[in-house]
Amino acid sequence: MTSTKRIIGIDIARALAIFGMIIVNFKVVLGETGWSWVEAIVQVLEGKAAATFVVLAGLGIALMTNTARRSQNADQLRLARTRLGKRALFLFLLGLSYLPIWPADILHFYGVYMLILLFYLRASNQWILGSAVGLIFLYPVMLLLWDYEAGWNFETLTYTGFWTWSGFFRNLLYNGFHPVFPWTTFMLVGFWLGKQDLRDTPFLKRVFGSALFVFLSIQGLSGLGAYFLPEGELLFSTSPMPPLPLYMLSGLSCSLVIISACIMIGYRWPDLSLLSALRKTGQLALTFYVAHVVLGMGLLEGLFPERMGLFPVQFSLLYAILFSLVCVGFAILWTRYKKAGPLEWLMRKITG
Repeated sequence: MTSTKRIIGIDIARALAIFGMIIVNFKVVLGETGWSWVEAIVQVLEGKAAATFVVLAGLGIALMTNTARRSQNADQLRLARTRLGKRALFLFLLGLSYLPIWPADILHFYGVYMLILLFYLRASNQWILGSAVGLIFLYPVMLLLWDYEAGWNFETLTYTGFWTWSGFFRNLLYNGFHPVFPWTTFMLVGFWLGKQDLRDTPFLKRVFGSALFVFLSIQGLSGLGAYFLPEGELLFSTSPMPPLPLYMLSGLSCSLVIISACIMIGYRWPDLSLLSALRKTGQLALTFYVAHVVLGMGLLEGLFPERMGLFPVQFSLLYAILFSLVCVGFAILWTRYKKAGPLEWLMRKITG
């Protein structure tokens, strides 16, 4: 097993999550109808890539704060909370800054998840996982109390009144693309995972096997439910909107399969060129997330404004793959001269 301090598999998983988000988001913006088998492939990624991205964030926070938490040093814990709070605010404001051009942004949600996680730095594993489960099953109760469709035009995916106080907080907490309730669950589970011994291969195998079983079981249950009880389609849905329990469990289990597999693969072949390229890409995940919106979508919108949303899904997938390859190439070149990506460097410069 590698003795490298940084667990390269985490960066590999982060790269895969970014690729998945690029594919899904390009499909939404460029066009999502066309060859049925391509539609099916892309549909599988919906909500899974973003969930993996958030689980990895929680895991990273656990690793970043391990020393302070284990020492129980008050000064170190205070410093860790301050730094995380600053980064949460940075990401929140960064996400808000380009919401007018990308309403499906995850970063401003992400910042709020991080702020909530500050209250769990010294929490027990039982309390962390209990909170995660509680959020999953609290959400259906919220659906009974409030109108999920308030503000939405789902045909155009536009949200009326977003920039009002009530609309903003309703979207943020309850019915946005990645609402705090229950999406904070993903970061909590990632934080729990990061507190475990990630160099324990038998533990990783148990996580992988258990998560794979849960994921396949949920996919099967969802398919059977939709077939035999079509009137209960919403109940058996694994779609991320609304994020009902089956989706949350599906997204969590898929994330744990990907992350545990990537960590084990990174241990097994730490010097493989392909994995090295993915590791470098994952280290620039924040930069590439913003770039795929500003540059990737922006380029086509500038060239073909009248075609946006009308491209065939096979074009959307091909363009997403090409953009992802450009990201890999950029990461390889950039990391020859710099340790952090442009936005990663800016965040650390501002927040410490």
